[in-house]
Amino acid sequence: MKFTAILALVASASAFTPMPVNKATSALSASVDGMVGVLDPVGFFDPLGFAEKATPATLQRYREAELAHGRVSMLAVIGFLVGEKVEGSSFLFDASISGPAITHITQVPDGFWAVIIAFVGAYEASRAEAGWVDPADCPVDQPGLLRDDYLPGDLKFDPLGLMPDDAEEFALIQTKELQNGRLAMLAAAGFLAQEAVDGKGIIEHFQSM
Repeated sequence: MKFTAILALVASASAFTPMPVNKATSALSASVDGMVGVLDPVGFFDPLGFAEKATPATLQRYREAELAHGRVSMLAVIGFLVGEKVEGSSFLFDASISGPAITHITQVPDGFWAVIIAFVGAYEASRAEAGWVDPADCPVDQPGLLRDDYLPGDLKFDPLGLMPDDAEEFALIQTKELQNGRLAMLAAAGFLAQEAVDGKGIIEHFQSM
């Protein structure tokens, strides 16, 4: 558990360390500085210099990827904690799944894989249809081009009506999602590493503190 805590603290601290950025053009500079999630006093954080070679369209794809991975990671963190908390008492799979969360997927019945594949496939197909230009219409040197009218991460899924109409409030909501997604990516990576190191579940580590 100490390893997980140290990893999360070090990584989260480095994520807010200022880093000078060389921007290729004034247009790219404006695009970068105006992105949601670029927060004072740090500004734009790009230690590996991905943005230096990126076009505005590429930056949009990076943001789409960040949002997608952040959302999956938030679900993963919840899955780690809930899955280990209810093991042995859940109505699913006759309560036969146990142990660290990283081993749970190998314990589910074979038929469950078809459900997972179908769900993920349907989600990715709808996401591609909503956000990406048809490959037949993309320039050869611009594969994976996003639609001009597509806002990265906007899948028109808002069952609770939480999306505000005000632009400033909407930017605040986007920033909160990005920050929570970034933290969840670090947490999920820490959970995976910790359980792989000693074979103990995260809940077990919490209980032994």
